Amino acid sequence: MSKRHVTQARKMLGRSLSDLEFLINAGAKDLHIKRRDDCRICHARRLVPILKLAPTPIGDEFLEKPRYQGKHPIDLYQCGYCGLAQLVYEISPEAIYRDYLYLTSSSPGLQAHFNAYAKDVVSNLGLQPGDLVIDIGSNDGTLLKEFQKLGLRALGIEANEAIAQVAREKGVPTVTSFFKKNLGLQKAKLITANNVVANIDDLDAFMEAVIETLAEDGVFVFESFYLGDVVDNMVFDFIYHEHLSAFSVKPVKKLMQRYGLTVTKTEHLQTKGGSIRYYCERYYCGKGEPVLDDDARLYAAQTYVDFNARIEAQKAASFKFLDDARREGKEIAGFGASISCTTLLYHFGITGHLEYLVDDNPAKIGRYSPGIHLPVFGADVLYERKPDYVFCLAWRFAEDFRRKHPSFNLIVPLPEFRCIPAS
Repeated sequence: MSKRHVTQARKMLGRSLSDLEFLINAGAKDLHIKRRDDCRICHARRLVPILKLAPTPIGDEFLEKPRYQGKHPIDLYQCGYCGLAQLVYEISPEAIYRDYLYLTSSSPGLQAHFNAYAKDVVSNLGLQPGDLVIDIGSNDGTLLKEFQKLGLRALGIEANEAIAQVAREKGVPTVTSFFKKNLGLQKAKLITANNVVANIDDLDAFMEAVIETLAEDGVFVFESFYLGDVVDNMVFDFIYHEHLSAFSVKPVKKLMQRYGLTVTKTEHLQTKGGSIRYYCERYYCGKGEPVLDDDARLYAAQTYVDFNARIEAQKAASFKFLDDARREGKEIAGFGASISCTTLLYHFGITGHLEYLVDDNPAKIGRYSPGIHLPVFGADVLYERKPDYVFCLAWRFAEDFRRKHPSFNLIVPLPEFRCIPAS
């Protein structure tokens, strides 16, 4: 990491918000974008920018037909009091989720992860057949199906009707609604929320609904990608409009304390580039001592100056390689059509360097990527067109791609840039 990249990072972290305000004003009327000036957890007004990223369209808005899509900020701020890392600009949930395409079952490895997840939680908590588990943001019911196999009663809460119907067809009872108070739900021995709490703006209303729905001796268990892993593993592309918070242990403990809960257990997981599973129960029912706070470096300004500089260094390496290849007339395909790929494409400034994208998700194939409208094909197109390089936007799955498609030159941009020649 050069001194030049550190200097660039310092300038980025200190830049004016005027350019961002313009972007917000341009799109706010249609998307109902709002800017908050207080922390989502403690409501302190001490928000400091820690990660400056290029504005993007809504990251998962892959289109059937190209049309104009505006770009909106995804800069990350941190509360100087409780330490929560968060976006301050929020696009209305209706705009993000109305055409939501993600299915849990389409993500590599999650089926096995949820199988182990259900067994671990049932064992850790001593749950019995017939106990009720409610999953918030239950998607296609993949996790709840695993709990059903263990004899638990299951109920999903899913805002998207089309996805909820997929779960029902699997035999998982599902209510189509955002999770909120007064849904008339039975008290649950276990409430789960996986990769969904980070998407919620009004954490107070959410926690009030959790307390209303949780049995007195019940446990609230949620998983979310971990700020420490975002920094250590260079998973900056996990920052996008849908992810309003990047949790770490210290602010989660403060949130739970406000609602009479204690974080009694945490588990560090490898999913989503690095996640933490939090076990939260009423303080008078706790079966263990509260967990310790995480590494103090996550709340130090220099950590993020260095992080931004590391990102800029990898951005420069990727851009130079792609720019040189394009000047030589090389064809470059992109692997990956996910939300995180949108963040990476725009922040690395390579939206004009790729010819098309390939992905294994049938819901994305035949659509066009957000903003720049790259066509998305199945992987079979690679064997028809034989591109000179495949740029691995879904870089966390580079090894999976390599095993399936060894005959292509693969460019992997993160955590450090490298080019793997075809074999």
